[in-house]
Formats: sequence, C-alpha cells, structure tokens
Amino acid sequence: MTTQSQKRQSISREGFLYAFFAYTLWGFLPFYFKAVEHIPAVEMVAHRVIWSVPVALVVIGAQRRLGELISLFRNGRIVLMMSITALLVSLNWGVYIWSIAINKASEAALGYYINPLITVFLGFALLGEKMTRLQALAVGIAVAAVLIRTVGGGVFPWIALTLAFSFAAYGYLRKTVDVGPTQGFLVEVVLLSPLAIAYLVWLIYTGDNHFTMTTWTGPYLMFAGLATAVPLILYAFGAKLLPLQTLGLMQYIAPSLIFLVSFLAFGEELDFWQGVTFVMIWSALIIYTWSLFKQTD
Repeated sequence: MTTQSQKRQSISREGFLYAFFAYTLWGFLPFYFKAVEHIPAVEMVAHRVIWSVPVALVVIGAQRRLGELISLFRNGRIVLMMSITALLVSLNWGVYIWSIAINKASEAALGYYINPLITVFLGFALLGEKMTRLQALAVGIAVAAVLIRTVGGGVFPWIALTLAFSFAAYGYLRKTVDVGPTQGFLVEVVLLSPLAIAYLVWLIYTGDNHFTMTTWTGPYLMFAGLATAVPLILYAFGAKLLPLQTLGLMQYIAPSLIFLVSFLAFGEELDFWQGVTFVMIWSALIIYTWSLFKQTD
C-alpha cells in the first residue's frame, strides 16, 4: 500500500520536476532572443503576447476552465488589476529582450538575483510582513551593491533594477487578485492583445514589419508563444506542489544559467566593479537563504 509519506514524496518530486524544467527553460531563453536580436524589443513583445493567447487557450481548454474566463472579464476590479500586471510584465519582457540584444544579459541576471530581495522588502513595506535581522542584512547588502556598482563602476544598473522592481511589483499585485496562474496569464495577454495587434498593423503599414522578412522569421516569431507560455505554466504547476522555501531556492537556477550563458556563450566581459556587485549579491542571497532555513527550525 502507498503511505501518505510516499504520496507526499511523489507530489514533491513531481513539483520539483515542473519547477526545475521551468527555471531551466527560462535560463536558456537568452539563446532564443539572441537569435532574433535584430528584431526590436517592442515588436518581439507584441509577438510574445499574440502567440501566447492560443497556447494558453489550449491549456485552459484542456483543464475545462474556459467558462471561468467570462466571469473574470465581467469583474471590473480584476480587469483593472490585471491590466496593471499586464503592463508590468510587458515592461519586464521588453527590457529583458533588449538587454540580450545589446549584450547585457549579465545585467538581466543581476536583476533576477536582486528580485527576491526586493520582494522581501515590498512585503515588509506594503504588506506589513516581518523582516528578520538576516533578511534586513541581506537587503542592506543588496542596496550597498547597487551603490558600489553606481559610484565605483560609474554605471547605474537600471536594467537590473527595472527587471527586479517590475517583476517584484508584478508578483505583489498578482497576490492581491484571486485568479489562478494560468487563467491570470491568459487574461493578461488577452488584455495586451489589442495594443500588440495595433502595433504590428502599424509596422505593416510603415513597412517595418519583420514577420515576413525571411522564410523562417515568421515561424520563429510564432514560437515566442510557446517560449513564453510553457515555462510559465510549468512553474504554475510546480508552485502548487512545492513548499515556498523550496521554490524560493530554485528560483536562482534561471539567473545562474543566464549569468553563465552571458559570459560563456555570448562573450560578455565582467569588469572589476561588476564582479564586486555580483559577489555582494550572492552573499546577500546566501544570507537570505539561510534566513529561510532558520524560519523552518
């Protein structure tokens, strides 16, 4: 007979695999965007939005939850909040894609390393959540790292901070809306679709459209839907089955892979101050991770 303990282990193993593949796909996504770096980031975001709609519809249809969408779109508060989250996630996508195109993937990795620390701070500042001394120390080190990068390196890491704050704000606002992850994703891309379609129509009118530039460009841009939706849906399933602490530790897989890809595959250079910044952020993450273990003792 299968015991409850064995069932829990099976569920945890399944959740781990979902989350692992989600973060791994996100980590290798720069290769996809590097291949289309000649396409402007805004146009790429528009295609991510449009081609994500059918993918999300298929998934929700398979879950037999299409009927829930009607009630969601009838709720004015949900539509307003999801419109804001949709804009935040599109900003995050645009800056991320642009960072790959201009050989700043390492800055994107830095942003996603900082993100959990920003999330902790937002929880403290906006939700009244308690911040332990170790977490406060980790946030303080992250702030110091940004200052050192700005003053010592003479470069304000606005790409990293934009990615970190936009995704943290996205996560915070999504917590305030009682909508499932897959349904929420579909609502967001549906709300963004009119803007995306209008923009692409305008590009066709002005002759700047890249969709028909070569025989492979169109299918490659259509693949943006799968590249966007699949890891997000895998993550949603993993998040349901895993403890928050485990999921929190696994989220470093993606930026670590992006960091390695930026230097080993894309040939980006790591200057002294950037190296100092990464060491400080990694130190902050080690302290933050330790604080999670202390809370479970």
